[in-house]
Amino acid sequence: MFTAQDSRWMAQALRLAERGLYGTSPNPRVGCLLVAGEDIVGSGWHRRAGEPHAEVHALREAGNAARGATAYVTLEPCSHHGRTPPCADALIEAGVARVVVAVQDPNPQVAGEGLEKLRAAGIKVESGLMEVEARELNAGFFSRMARGIPWVRSKVAMSLDGRTALASGASKWITGEPARRDVQRWRARSCAVLTGINTILADDAQLNVRDAAAFSQTPNNVTPVSVYERGTHPEAGALEEAEDSVASLRQPLRVVLDSHLRLPFDAQVIFGGNTLVYAAVRDDQKMAMLQDLGAEVVVLSGRSGQVDLEGMLHDLAKRGCNEVLVEAGCILNGALLRAGLVDELLLYIAPQLLGETARGMVQLGELASLDQCVNMKWQDVRQVGDDLRVLVKVEKG
Repeated sequence: MFTAQDSRWMAQALRLAERGLYGTSPNPRVGCLLVAGEDIVGSGWHRRAGEPHAEVHALREAGNAARGATAYVTLEPCSHHGRTPPCADALIEAGVARVVVAVQDPNPQVAGEGLEKLRAAGIKVESGLMEVEARELNAGFFSRMARGIPWVRSKVAMSLDGRTALASGASKWITGEPARRDVQRWRARSCAVLTGINTILADDAQLNVRDAAAFSQTPNNVTPVSVYERGTHPEAGALEEAEDSVASLRQPLRVVLDSHLRLPFDAQVIFGGNTLVYAAVRDDQKMAMLQDLGAEVVVLSGRSGQVDLEGMLHDLAKRGCNEVLVEAGCILNGALLRAGLVDELLLYIAPQLLGETARGMVQLGELASLDQCVNMKWQDVRQVGDDLRVLVKVEKG
C-alpha cells in the first residue's frame, strides 16, 4: 500500500526523469530519488544514451547514506549489461532497503528480471505507483518495445475552421511566433521528424531544431486553458536542462517520404546529413547521387506505388526511434490516419477563418457513416501566444 509520502517522492522522481526529455533516446527517460526517513539523500536522472543511468547518479550523490534508504525509480531498474552495468546490482550493492517502481520495463531484456533480482537480494520491492504518468513520459519507448513501431505524433497548424493553407498553397504564417517556437521543443524531443515530398517541394523544409529562443522559455510561458489531469506534464522540468546552444541539442533524424524520388538535389533537407529518404521505386542513379550528398535512401514498396507506411515505421523502430513527429500535408496525414498509424494529433489553432476553398488538415475520403469517423480523446489544451495548442489521442480498435 502506497502512502501520500510515496506519491510525493515518486512525483519528484518523475520531474527528474522529465529533465532527460531531449537527450536520452533511444533509451527511456528515467528519474531516481533516494530517501532516508524524511530526507532526500540522492537524486539523479538519465541524461543521455551511453551515460550512467538515473540510479547511478542518485547513488553517487547519496554515498553511504544510500544504505537503508528507499529508492523511488520511474522505471524498473535494468538487470542486464548494456553500455552500462545493471542498475539493479548497483542498488543491491549500495544496501538500499526498499525500491518503489512506477512501471515495469517493457524491454524483453529486463521485463521483470530487475524486480526479481532486487527481491532475491532481500530488498522490499513495490511497483505500480504513478504508472500512468510514467508510461506517458515514455510513450515512444513503450510503443517501440510493445508494438515494434514508434509513437507517431502528427503536428498540424490550422485555422479555426480546420484549414492549413489557402487554395494557392500559401500557409506562412497561420499561427504566431510563440506557437512556432513551441514546435521546436516537440521536434527536439522527437527521434525523427517525418514529412512528404510535396511539403519539401512547396516549402523546402529543413526539419531540424534551430530556434534557440524556444529553449529559453519556461513552461509558464505556455498558458493552460484546460488540462486533463495526467499527473506531471512532460514539459515540466525538461527545459531546466536544455542547453544554451541549439548546436548542442540532439538533432532528430529527418525523414522524407518520396515514392518516386522527386527530391531536388538542392533541397535544404539533404544538407548537413542525418537525412533518410523512403522511396517506393528504385532509381539507382538518383539514389547514388542523393547518397553522395549525404542522404540515405531506402526502398520500401507498398500498395499503389507508394511507400509502405507500416514498413517504414518498423524500420524507424529498428533504428531506435521512439517518437516520430509528422509535419506534413493533408495527403500524408490522411494516409497515416487511415492506416491507423497516428497515435496523437498536436494541433495549433489560430483564431482566424480561411474559408471553404482553403486546404483541409487531413484527407480521409468520403465517409459513408459516422461509424467510420476517427475518434479521439482530449489530452491537453493550452494557449500559446494568441493560438491554442490542442493535444488529442487517437482511439484505436
